[in-house]
Amino acid sequence: MTTVAGILKSKRDPAVYTIAPTATVFDALKLMAEKEIGGLLVMDGDKVVGIFTERDYARKVALMARSSKETLVREVMTSPVMYVRPDQTSEECMALMTENRLRHLPVIDHGRLIGLISIGDLVKDIISEQQFIIEQLEHYIVGDRG
Repeated sequence: MTTVAGILKSKRDPAVYTIAPTATVFDALKLMAEKEIGGLLVMDGDKVVGIFTERDYARKVALMARSSKETLVREVMTSPVMYVRPDQTSEECMALMTENRLRHLPVIDHGRLIGLISIGDLVKDIISEQQFIIEQLEHYIVGDRG
C-alpha cells in the first residue's frame, strides 16, 4: 500500500503552484494555463485558505457572468480545503476524493504544506501497483510449472 509520501516522491514535477486570495481570477487562469494545471492552492502567507480550480471558474465566474479581471480569487475559491497527511494511503485518498468529488488534495505535515496530489497521481500509482501484482502472479505461475 503506497503512502502519500511515496506518491510525492515519485512525482516528476513536485512543484505546488499557489496564488494569493487577493489575486484576480484572470491572473489565476493565466498561471494555470502557463503551468498546464487544473487548480491552484490559495495561500495567505504560509496558510492554505482555499483552492481555486477550473470547476470554480466554470461555475462561479463564467456561468454567473462575472468578470475574471475584476473578480478576486477569494470570492470564488473553495474553502475550507480538505487535505491529507503524508502517512495516509493512496486508498484513503481515493476514497476521500471519490466521496467528496475532489481532484486535488494538499498534503500537510505538522501544519506545513509539503505537496499536492491529484486524482491523476493516484490513478498512476494504482495502475503501477496493479501492474506489479500482475507481474508477480505471472512469475509465480510460470515458476510453478518449471
